[in-house]
Amino acid sequence: MGEPRYSRRTLLAAIGVVIATATGVATYVSSSSGPIEQQIATADKVRATPVAKPVIRFERVYSAARHREITLAFYLPAGVSTRGLPMSILLHGLRGDARHAAVGDLPQVLTAAVAKGSVPAFGFVAVDGGDNYWHENVPGDDPMAMLLDEVPRWLKERGYGEPFAVTGVSMGGFGSLLYARRRAERGDPVAAAAAISPGLITTWPEMAKRRAFKSEAEWASLDPLRNLKATGPTALGVWIGDKDKFIEGTRRFIRDVRPQVSAVKPGGHDDGLYRKVTPDVVQFLAKYAKRAV
Repeated sequence: MGEPRYSRRTLLAAIGVVIATATGVATYVSSSSGPIEQQIATADKVRATPVAKPVIRFERVYSAARHREITLAFYLPAGVSTRGLPMSILLHGLRGDARHAAVGDLPQVLTAAVAKGSVPAFGFVAVDGGDNYWHENVPGDDPMAMLLDEVPRWLKERGYGEPFAVTGVSMGGFGSLLYARRRAERGDPVAAAAAISPGLITTWPEMAKRRAFKSEAEWASLDPLRNLKATGPTALGVWIGDKDKFIEGTRRFIRDVRPQVSAVKPGGHDDGLYRKVTPDVVQFLAKYAKRAV
C-alpha cells in the first residue's frame, strides 16, 4: 500500500492542534468555521496578546511616627493614571512588611478586574508597620500615627488620592479595624475596611504570647471584639477560612457586628485561602472607590 495522502487543510488543522497543545492553549479547529489559515492566525494573535501586569513600586521614606526609615509600597493596576487615584491602605500581618503585604495575588486580581471594566481603578499602598498590632506598644514607635498622619501626606506628594479604604490580613486585619475606629473617632471615617483572616484572638494568654500589648487592659481597650461599634459608619468586609486559627473570634465578630459583606470559606490561614477571597475583596472595595477630581 502507498503512503496515505493528506490535504493541505488537514495538515494545517493538525499543525494548529500541535501548536495549541505545545503552548498550553486549548483550541478547537472546525472545518465549518472558516479558513484554517484564518483560524490559526487568530489563535496566534490570541496567544501573542500580553497579559497586563500590575505596577509595583517601592520607595524608602523616613517615618517620624516610627522614628525610622520604612518601605512605602504601591500596588497599582496597569495602564491607569495615578493622578487622584483612590487608594486603600494595605496592612501586613505579623512578621510581614510592605513588600509582602499583597497576599493572594491581590495586585494581579485588581489589574484583571480593572482591565475587564468590572471595577473602577484604584490602588493599594503598604508600609512597614512592625509586629505590634498597628499601635504604639513601644514608646516612640507609633505605626497608627504613621497611617493616620503620614501616609495621606506621602500619597498627596505623589499625586495619588487620599485613602478611601483600608485592607489588612491577619494582624493587619486587626489593624484595619483599629484604623477604621481611629478614623471614625477623628470624625473622618474611612469609607470601607476589609479584614482578611483577621487576628481576632479570644483569650489574653494567647494574645500575650505576641508581646504586642503592655497589659490585658490595654488589649481589651483596642480589641475589635470588645469595641464592636467603634468603626462607626465604615462599611466592613470580613473573610476567613473555616480552618483558620482565628475562626472563633472572627465568627463572633461576624455574628455580633453583621458586616456588609462576610464569608467563611473552606481553607486555613494561608495563601490558598487568600487567593479564594481576593476577587471578592476587590469587588467590595471598588464600591467605595471614587477618583479625586
